[in-house]
Amino acid sequence: MTLRAPYACDPDQSRGREFTLESGGARGPRGVFQRDRDRIIHSIAFRRLRHKTQVFVAPDGDHYRVRLTHSLEVAQIGRVIARALGLDEDLTEALCLAHDIGHPPFGHAGEDALKAALADHGGFDHNANTLRVLMRLESPYIEHDGLNLTWEMLEGLAKHNGPVHAPLPWALAELDAAFPLDLASHASLEAQVAAISDDIAYDNHDIDDGLRAGFLTLDDLLELPSLAAQWRAIETRHPAAPRDRLLRELVRGQIGVMVNDVLGETRARIGGNGVASVADVRAAGRALCGFSPEMQDQERVLKRFMYDRLYLHPVQVTTADAAREVIASLYAAYAADPALLPASWQARLGEDTTARARTIADYIAGMTDRFAIDQYTQVTGCVPDGLRNV
Repeated sequence: MTLRAPYACDPDQSRGREFTLESGGARGPRGVFQRDRDRIIHSIAFRRLRHKTQVFVAPDGDHYRVRLTHSLEVAQIGRVIARALGLDEDLTEALCLAHDIGHPPFGHAGEDALKAALADHGGFDHNANTLRVLMRLESPYIEHDGLNLTWEMLEGLAKHNGPVHAPLPWALAELDAAFPLDLASHASLEAQVAAISDDIAYDNHDIDDGLRAGFLTLDDLLELPSLAAQWRAIETRHPAAPRDRLLRELVRGQIGVMVNDVLGETRARIGGNGVASVADVRAAGRALCGFSPEMQDQERVLKRFMYDRLYLHPVQVTTADAAREVIASLYAAYAADPALLPASWQARLGEDTTARARTIADYIAGMTDRFAIDQYTQVTGCVPDGLRNV
């Protein structure tokens, strides 16, 4: 069993949950962070990630990543890093699994459409929406709204990309007022590991999906010096291997290189900053988990490459435009005629214009890609053009 480092979050020292009264009998063998992870896994919002965009909208192919499989891959990487650093693996895994729950259908295209629709009502932010879903909307318990996750879990989701300063997204502001999350400080190392694991996963797995879809080629990848060097080394070690296996080895090997770089750099930062407790992590004034300067430069180049060749590929841009139209049209239809909403959602609508707008956005944000397309077809009588299935 891996010994817990002094700067790891301790489930026995958790700051607790927003709501203290819960039925359900004895606690049993699970720690509080294990319970957080299990609540995420059993949630409806987590299951919906199966049909939410990662790179490609509503893919027909069984081998492409979606938000659910991406989150599982992030969790696998996160647990490896957490174990090597002596951090709490359960908290790290729970953060990794939950980090994308607030994404609306169609990924960032859907978010852009909701942001525009709510421009006069505080806007929309998927990170803040993750907290809103988990703290208020996903409500399987009798005694309270939300999943009632631990403070450390919610803090990590709010701040995994660093401190959050004013002006806060409206959803996060409301939730922080109810259950303060010390937004101005850095989050735990477990949350920082979840953030870097997300980068490692999508940097590399999006390459795999881009190759599979034919949007990327090996020649494209070999324009990047770091990948070209790895490719030459792989070809030297396995001169007779089929190209498809060599490509998978390239992606797998790149993940290993990045993980080892993070471990070395993070250990150096922890030692260099004299970090000996969780409080030291939050007071460090900088992220302690991250890439080395050399790897950071390589990763920045890789991200620019992926935007140029994959995320902003003309087919992807056309698809994103169509996706924004679907979300914008759904919002406009529900705002004009709330009777189109399910009865349970109509019951949530108040008289206040902003509250009504946010309730409609809550409903749309929870949709999967496929359900949004189906609803658009029902509402408009048209099948959306430009949504390419790969």
